[in-house]
Amino acid sequence: MPRGAGVVYRSFGAADAETTALRLRAVARRRGLHLLIGQDAGLAARIGADGVHLPERLAHRAQTLKRSHPGWIVTAAAHSLAAARVAGPDAVVISAAFPSRSASAGAPLGPVRLAALVRTAARPAYALGGVNDKTARRLLDAGLIGFAAVEGLAP
Repeated sequence: MPRGAGVVYRSFGAADAETTALRLRAVARRRGLHLLIGQDAGLAARIGADGVHLPERLAHRAQTLKRSHPGWIVTAAAHSLAAARVAGPDAVVISAAFPSRSASAGAPLGPVRLAALVRTAARPAYALGGVNDKTARRLLDAGLIGFAAVEGLAP
C-alpha cells in the first residue's frame, strides 16, 4: 500500500484484538499508513490508533468522536443516500460498488448510483467491493475523477 493509505482493523470482539491492533499499529507506522479501528473507539484510544471507522448504524457518533479526539480520522460506512448525508465523518466508505465475493457485500451499486452517493456525501468517498482495474475504469468513465477506489479493506 502507498504511504498515507489507510487500513481498517475490524476485530469483531476477538479476544486478542488489542495484541493484533498493536502489531498492526507498528506495521502501519513503519510503512507510513493510517490505522483506523472498526467501531471500537476504546480500543483505538488504548493503542494510539489514527482513528475509527464506524459502521453505518453508528455514523451519527462521528461528531462526538471528533470532539473527543480532534486528531483522529473518523470514517463511516455509507450504503444509502441518507447515510452519505450524515454529518461528522471525515470520509465515507461506500459499498458495495460492484459485485464482490465478500460475505458482507450487499447488492452492488454500480457507477451511476455510486456517483450519486459520492455527490451527496460532499466529502472524500472511497469505493469498496469489486473494485479492480476494469471496474475502476468504469468509475472514471462515470465522471468520478479523483475518486479513490479501494478493494479489500476489511483490515
